[in-house]
Amino acid sequence: MINQKYKDRLSNKNVIRRLAAFAHKRGQEIGYENVFDYSLGNPSVATPASYNEAVIDMYKTMDSMSLHGYSPSLGNTHVREVIADSLTRRFHLPYQAKHIFPTSGAAGAIAHAVRAVTAPGDTVLTFAPFFPEYTPYVNDTGAVLKVVPPDIPDFQINFTELERMFDENVSAVLINSPNNPSGAIYTEETLTRLSDFLNRKQKEYGHDIFLISDEPYREIVFDGRKCPYPSAFYDNTLSCYSFSKSMSLPGERIGYIAVNPKATDADILVDIFGQISRGIGHNCPASTSQLGIASVIDQTADLSVYETNMNLLYDALTDIGFEVVRPQGTFYIFPKSLEEDAVAFSDKALEYDLILVPADNFGAPGYFRMAYCIDTDKVKRSIPVLRKFAHEVYGK
Repeated sequence: MINQKYKDRLSNKNVIRRLAAFAHKRGQEIGYENVFDYSLGNPSVATPASYNEAVIDMYKTMDSMSLHGYSPSLGNTHVREVIADSLTRRFHLPYQAKHIFPTSGAAGAIAHAVRAVTAPGDTVLTFAPFFPEYTPYVNDTGAVLKVVPPDIPDFQINFTELERMFDENVSAVLINSPNNPSGAIYTEETLTRLSDFLNRKQKEYGHDIFLISDEPYREIVFDGRKCPYPSAFYDNTLSCYSFSKSMSLPGERIGYIAVNPKATDADILVDIFGQISRGIGHNCPASTSQLGIASVIDQTADLSVYETNMNLLYDALTDIGFEVVRPQGTFYIFPKSLEEDAVAFSDKALEYDLILVPADNFGAPGYFRMAYCIDTDKVKRSIPVLRKFAHEVYGK
């Protein structure tokens, strides 16, 4: 018989995908250039030419079996060495190839990380606002995701609620900085306080507590900031990375887990990830994606357009009268809705062909997310429509 759990999910589809589908259908009716679609976090800048050139060269020059054959179950050894060297140079931790596990994007990394450091029934804590897909990522392992209420308005960590919710069943904490959907970056002060807290709880409960750090937006930061690297603050950290955003390669599904060299069982965790792969049907990402990334490891796409778009929207939204914290990174902005019910607000915006994502499923009711990874011209053209919507419906 068909698994009822997945049948039930058919009637509870991801709100982001549902709105993206609406935008696509509406675009067929009036032209997609006339739909101001802020739903989906799909990168909008070109992949670096150097990556394309490297892949084309591989197809022209490499032996077919070397290029298209299975890579080792733990990933291509050369690629793992290149990633380890890059992380060591950038973040000054002694990574080696044995600490790196290539994955199918950050989602694949989280799938392995959660399974490696939890048992069924364990608790994983995350912090609102959070990416809604964390719920199936965690709960489908047999662990249970619990969400710590948000720290408003700065969207750092609500340590009062963290202390209240923490108990001996917590085996992992899942963070995302820069954060989807708020655009906030956890400060060094926040990460130091979190590290001290987790170290204290490890001693109190007598077992390891791992920090799973979801980092696909690590390179998209604004105003000349640097994004603090969580592994530099807490030994038991698993860094989950994707090249989807930094290199504009979401369709290639390429990322990795980097095990902090000081973590418990750091020398065998990658081998454990390999065993997890046997049970979930993941047996390394595509060989060409791994090799392509290795050839351009420290490069990124031109990410400056996201800061341009952020500034345009932040200035417009604040001028209109929205309450909004200025994003420090990512390509999301997270204003407070003009009415308490953000779902109703989002539905009303659809009448103006504005696709805005209500944040109830992000753990922050009353807010909405705008993914501004779209053409700057469309951002500019959307601003008069936002003004019209806010004025006609809410008197702003």
